[in-house]
Amino acid sequence: MNQIVFTQLHAHYHAHKLTLTGTDDEAFTRSLTSARVEMNPHQVDAALFALKSPLSKGVLLADEVGLGKTIEAGLVISQRWAEHKRRIILIVPASLRKQWQQELFEKFSLRSTIIEAATYKAMEKNNIVRPFENADGIVIASYEFAARRADELRAAKWDLVVFDEAHRLRNVYKKGGSQRAKDLKAALQDPFKILLTATPLQNSLMELYGIVSMIDDEHFGGENAFKSQYSGASANTSSLDVLKERLAPICHRTLRKQVQKAGHINFKQRNARTFTFDPSDDELQLYNNLSAFLQRKDSISYGDRANQLVVLQVRKILGSSTFAVAGYLDKLIERLRRKERATLDITDDVEDIQTTLEEADLDDEVDEAEPIDPVKLAAEIAEVESYLALARSIGSNAKGEVLLHQLPVVLDEIAIKGGKRKAVIFTESVRTQTYLNELLSKHGYTGQIVLMNGSNADPASKDVYAAWKERHQGTDKISGSRSADMKAAIVEAFKGEDKAILIATESGAEGINLQFCSLIVNYDLPWNPQRVEQRIGRCHRYGQLIDVTVVNMLNLKNQTEQRIHDLLAQKFHLFEGVFGASDEVLGALVSGLDFEREVLRIVQDCRTSEQAEFEFDALKSSIEDKIDADMEAARAKVLGALDSEVIAKLHHRQAELATSVPEFRQRLLTIAKAELPEAAFPTPDSQRFDHGGRTFTTQWPTADDNDWQFFRVSDGLGLEVVEAAKSRDHASQPIALTFRPDNFPYAGQIAAVKDLSGHSGWLRVFRAVMPTPDAMREELLIACTSDAGAIIPSEVADKMFMVPAKAAPSFSHSAPDEAALEAIEHTEFAAFSDKIKNENFAWIQAEEDRLDRYAADIEIELDAQIDVLETEVKELQRQKRSPDLSMEDKVALSRKVKRMEGDVDDLKLSKFERRKKVRRDVSDKLDEFAESLNIHPTLTTLMTLRWTVE
Repeated sequence: MNQIVFTQLHAHYHAHKLTLTGTDDEAFTRSLTSARVEMNPHQVDAALFALKSPLSKGVLLADEVGLGKTIEAGLVISQRWAEHKRRIILIVPASLRKQWQQELFEKFSLRSTIIEAATYKAMEKNNIVRPFENADGIVIASYEFAARRADELRAAKWDLVVFDEAHRLRNVYKKGGSQRAKDLKAALQDPFKILLTATPLQNSLMELYGIVSMIDDEHFGGENAFKSQYSGASANTSSLDVLKERLAPICHRTLRKQVQKAGHINFKQRNARTFTFDPSDDELQLYNNLSAFLQRKDSISYGDRANQLVVLQVRKILGSSTFAVAGYLDKLIERLRRKERATLDITDDVEDIQTTLEEADLDDEVDEAEPIDPVKLAAEIAEVESYLALARSIGSNAKGEVLLHQLPVVLDEIAIKGGKRKAVIFTESVRTQTYLNELLSKHGYTGQIVLMNGSNADPASKDVYAAWKERHQGTDKISGSRSADMKAAIVEAFKGEDKAILIATESGAEGINLQFCSLIVNYDLPWNPQRVEQRIGRCHRYGQLIDVTVVNMLNLKNQTEQRIHDLLAQKFHLFEGVFGASDEVLGALVSGLDFEREVLRIVQDCRTSEQAEFEFDALKSSIEDKIDADMEAARAKVLGALDSEVIAKLHHRQAELATSVPEFRQRLLTIAKAELPEAAFPTPDSQRFDHGGRTFTTQWPTADDNDWQFFRVSDGLGLEVVEAAKSRDHASQPIALTFRPDNFPYAGQIAAVKDLSGHSGWLRVFRAVMPTPDAMREELLIACTSDAGAIIPSEVADKMFMVPAKAAPSFSHSAPDEAALEAIEHTEFAAFSDKIKNENFAWIQAEEDRLDRYAADIEIELDAQIDVLETEVKELQRQKRSPDLSMEDKVALSRKVKRMEGDVDDLKLSKFERRKKVRRDVSDKLDEFAESLNIHPTLTTLMTLRWTVE
């Protein structure tokens, strides 16, 4: 076989082909092939849905739990970033900020900045004005912090806003609804928004109205109009069909059963195990003494106005280990000796303080200065010192000993199932983490343990980090962020054959993926169900090969721990089943911190076990296992789609991906062969090559497994060669190429090109561009003729550029047949223009339908308001007839009735004028949309080619 040669002309053509912008699948493939994630068809479908219409104000992506809404949003973010729309903000629960940051970098190579109180102040100190607008990369903020800075959010011109766990916003329409949600809605009315939630509809169809109003206040006419048409008594089959139709352009939902039936994901089970233990008498005495101390209202440390967050953190320490308790008591005594009360900084052993503060919507700890009685202070110090002495006297903890003896048993069970002998042990305390490391190391696990916490300042972690950096020096695995790279180093070490145990704290484990491990041990069980679900989700996620075992340590003498375990298992269903916590139950829990506070109230206020049992029973009964059956049926009707339709669509999408992704990669490798002539490919059809002392591949799992470079169009060497190839000017004069299909390794793909063997002709490539309000839409058009006068189809001409070629020394014809090329150009350009115009017309038609329905809603809204007022008038008139009313009261009611009757008359008189105004506004908007879409496309010549096929 002759040497395979691709020219700079090949590279120029493919570079433009690979970086087209638009709304079609071809433009989107760039993001698909640049991501480090195995795409599922439903995720691609959801992302394309979000990118579809240039007139949309946003979408609701409502796939069920476990289907990867983070990936769907990441694909959209990646695409917008590639289109240089880079003012992007993610508003997420505080506890998910680091997870989002890690996922964006690991899967999409997108850097981000978490803006919170500390980073905001640091940026201001460094004279960075408007931190939200001038942060590096994508901005990530919690709901609480974003709402506090709503005015700054409003001032920034965002290209994209993403809300995760968006069910937090569903009651925004209510008068007494969350002020935080209202502030965010007002600040972010204009930007395109993506709302992510598995539970957009929980207890009432009105919640759908609330969520949609966050995206577009004019999608539905008003609260009363929505209620009168779709909610309550109006929610019949016919009205729900209409509601479903109206939601279709704005809401995308796929169910787990549909993806499972399509065969795209094989979900694994999670199974529960409980390790029970009896604390020693000294451990029990220490717990009881300190629990009573925390309940007291007269202590100097906490007093009758104790900060509940401080007490909550101390309770976490108290349930962890005596070693954690001793460290806390040490710090408390130091504060008391300085005549200071307990504040959050003495509980820094529990690392999620900042997240807790963020969720509680607090910046700082306020320490009220009050006089302290020195005699009382001395007595309290002595009391706390006695607790500290008791804590230090306890040499071993019953919980640790049970774990030590039971862990080998459950590891054996994992190995029998085909899993790796690995376990991740979660604790809320850094000191408990140290204790467990020492305990396990002394009993057979020396050298097999890695730690993960907020700092990882221990010598072993530093050694792991240094070795990881040396191993990956010069690769794209190193992000430059110590905390992110430390996590990556620890996870990689844990994945290795010589490590069996990862002991992780809450904050340390945020954002990591451990699907190669199938055993989770909750050494300390959080009170927050959302935190528990996040822990389990580190291992029980896509890519897990066997069922996951969740072990909970349970103190048989601790009523609170037993009831919490009962709630998490029986009401939240966290530990067993295919998906863990049900959408409905976790979705109903807007704030896990609020749930923790409710548990804390019970623990702090109840003085007897009987009283505590009563309170826990009441809390348990308040948590619904499932929503009302009628509401469940309504949700299925409004948000569901026929399984057969969805499955057929997913299969079709999978077939498209199977074709488009390999072809995209092949074009990118063709550019590499043209732009990097010194690159060494093992075989002509290889997906990898060596260049500059490194190995590159277009397949990310292979790159990660072998420590190679991921070759993609979005960054690194891939971006360099694509930009270099695009930047050249090949339009100034014709070029001659002889294509050699016999040198092409994929013969089946170019049969039509081989049929042209012995023929020659002319070819011209144009770049057609149509600006739209959302983004340019581009397409490459090809006019191609043979010397015999035949028109070569554009798809065949496109395939020519997949074939190796050599430069021809001279032309057999002095000039192309301009008339023939121009005729084809005109036909191709007309087809492109018609396609765009038809798309535009469809969008305008959909917008017209939507706005017409909005106008009709406004009329219904006015009628509903009139009905409400008339009903109130009738009720007041009935009250006025009561013989028990005084004359003064009757006169007051009469005046109120007259005022309300006047309001009714005003509404009736203004109804037609308001209807006329809405219709006029609708007409103006449609004219504005039509004008914005009525832009003529432009055409630019990229190259003219004299071609020959050998």
